[in-house]
Amino acid sequence: MGRVIAIANQKGGVGKTTTAINLAAALAEKDKQVLLIDIDPQGNATSGVGLEKEQLEYTIYDLILGEAPIQDCIEFTEFENLYIIPSNVDLAAAEIELIGIQNKEYIIKKEVDKVKEKYDFILIDCPPSLNLLTINAMTTADTVLVPIQCEYYALEGLSQLIHTINLVRERLNPYLDIEGIVFTMFDARTNLSLQVVENVRANVKQKVYSTIIPRNVRLAEAPSHGYPITIYDTKSAGAESYRALAEEVINREDG
Repeated sequence: MGRVIAIANQKGGVGKTTTAINLAAALAEKDKQVLLIDIDPQGNATSGVGLEKEQLEYTIYDLILGEAPIQDCIEFTEFENLYIIPSNVDLAAAEIELIGIQNKEYIIKKEVDKVKEKYDFILIDCPPSLNLLTINAMTTADTVLVPIQCEYYALEGLSQLIHTINLVRERLNPYLDIEGIVFTMFDARTNLSLQVVENVRANVKQKVYSTIIPRNVRLAEAPSHGYPITIYDTKSAGAESYRALAEEVINREDG
């Protein structure tokens, strides 16, 4: 049975989509069957694995509105073991169209449950806000992985996100857990990055991954070419970091 991980943070620019794409690719590289679900209307995870957002027959939008079954929405990527339910700007209208729909918090869960057993991991790239799409991801997920940037305001917003996760657990998904916190955009040359890591480790009770994702030019370039970092620059520090994170995620499952 597939393990479903929502990758969420309501702050933008924290490496959320970068983590979704590259963790998915690193897990796929380790012979895991991986489904990446893009529920961000920006569709960056979709283009980041090489799909043309304008040329899609079906997207997560069609799935949410009940206009296509989940099997029709799953696209192959050119990378072995990695599949995606893509997204594009159409999704921005979904929340309005769902007003008045019963059980709208469980729409994605109901569909994902139909294919869950085919995959080892299902990763959901959430939009950078705590909206109905993010709630859908959290009712579908077993755990939430939180990327946070090594910057001054890292802790701000983290407590709000944890509060939301706790609310979803109380009211909608009693099995939801926090997968862990992963630091992104770490710059070893600055004291600030080191202080943020120490501060978060000292102040949060949740699991913090040992792997820290560095600030890395190749990592920033990869999505514009439609490749995960493990393919774009397989020996880069960014690729090695996401492989290490994938190892930690797999070991949590085994443990």
